[in-house]
Amino acid sequence: MVGCAHFSTSLGSALSLSFLCLTGVVQHLRNGQLLHHAYKHHSLLPSDWSPRQVWMESTGKSRTLQSGMAFLYGFLPDFDWTKVTVRHQWSTLFCGSACECPARNRYLEEEQRRQYRLRVADSNLERTYVEMARTLGVLTRQLRAANPIDSLLCHLCHSLSFPCVPSGDSGAGGCLTMAQFAVIRQQQLDDEVDRRRVGVYRKYAILAMYPYLNRTANKMERVAKATKAGRQPRLNGEEVFTLSSGHDVTMAPLLSALGLEEAKFPRFAARIVFEMWKSPHTTQSQAKNRAGKGERSKSNSKDGEVFIRVLYNGEDVTFHTAFCHSNERHISQLLCPLKNFLTFVRKDMFTIVNATSYKEACYKQ
Repeated sequence: MVGCAHFSTSLGSALSLSFLCLTGVVQHLRNGQLLHHAYKHHSLLPSDWSPRQVWMESTGKSRTLQSGMAFLYGFLPDFDWTKVTVRHQWSTLFCGSACECPARNRYLEEEQRRQYRLRVADSNLERTYVEMARTLGVLTRQLRAANPIDSLLCHLCHSLSFPCVPSGDSGAGGCLTMAQFAVIRQQQLDDEVDRRRVGVYRKYAILAMYPYLNRTANKMERVAKATKAGRQPRLNGEEVFTLSSGHDVTMAPLLSALGLEEAKFPRFAARIVFEMWKSPHTTQSQAKNRAGKGERSKSNSKDGEVFIRVLYNGEDVTFHTAFCHSNERHISQLLCPLKNFLTFVRKDMFTIVNATSYKEACYKQ
């Protein structure tokens, strides 16, 4: 999840210390409430849910922890923060013990060089940076390195005027303008188009998000096997809901790795949801009744088969993903088989980097 954050340092300096603003809190509370109402009819979690049934992980930034807790407050029935254990992920990629990957770093460096070349070729952007730096009384390279789009978006999020500097205070004085923001925003949009065209970022994203996707796949497979064996995790106090609270630099490569290249850069409080569904079992009497009436099954799925659905900001994007693209969709099939996702994570995604495994992709020359 991505939240609107308030930065405690000024524009032009390293934006490292931050906390979630009130607007961000409300956004995540609302996210939690939306999903609570969406799932309450499915009895996903009982009112007396146990700590083992809810898994939460967050990066080390206070704003991501606050985002996650705000979401859970709106989502969980009878929220009790003393029952929530937060696992710390030191990496924004949520890669855990599998973060070492030289090839991923090389792809990232190549992607950063592409970004730099595109920016320096944009004369309008450079003029804008010079004007903004002069107004604020900072060095142009310092402003450029601080990525002002993040800070300006926060002002826009709160409907606040952009930063101003009184005349005579180290700079020319005045205020940053919406026109300047528009130039930087347009360059960001142009960058997204060029990024998809070149394709290096997708390779980076595959290696960056494999550890997280692999953990997700393993969790889903465990639940699917337990269900097939006749056990209901929610009744045994096992994990049924996982929350990962991260950053835009977490979500952007995740979208790319899933093949959702057309998705826009994550907005404030953006969310990706992975759902598991199971087709209902058909009893012998139900099958005989349908056959007697000449009815055909409305789905080509097997009884008890497990499916996956992917939502991005509330929109069903399952059949836009690389593992269940729309041209593979059967008209009668409303969901994507979980096995498609498992095969993609463990095998198919590595074809993009000309490898057969994560280890090979990371260490081959």
